[in-house]
Amino acid sequence: MYTARVEEWFAAAHFLVNFHGKCENLHGHNYKVRVTVKGTELDEGGMLCDFGILKSALKDVFKELDHCNLNDVPFFSDGNPSAERIAEYIFIEMEKRLDIEPAALSLVEVFETEKHVASYSRQ
Repeated sequence: MYTARVEEWFAAAHFLVNFHGKCENLHGHNYKVRVTVKGTELDEGGMLCDFGILKSALKDVFKELDHCNLNDVPFFSDGNPSAERIAEYIFIEMEKRLDIEPAALSLVEVFETEKHVASYSRQ
């Protein structure tokens, strides 16, 4: 199995409903996001997937998230844009933008800090 991964950043604010702590208050993060694809075959150029394609799709997703209050994004209408749900949202949006067969989107990781990360995959 081959994997390829890109990493990018965006900045946004959010607050968590029903958290019962300081994260119930509006605050911000500089989120680091890693997107991983996997597959068993390489293309004729010896690559699983062009990094530029992944990076472009991720930057397109960030247009909805960067420098905003994530609570205002309709996907998070329940008021809980947690790192786990941000990873799910990015995964869903990346799937819509990628046509990379035979590779497949495998994992999205969202880092709130270097020590705190949540991820989403379909497995």
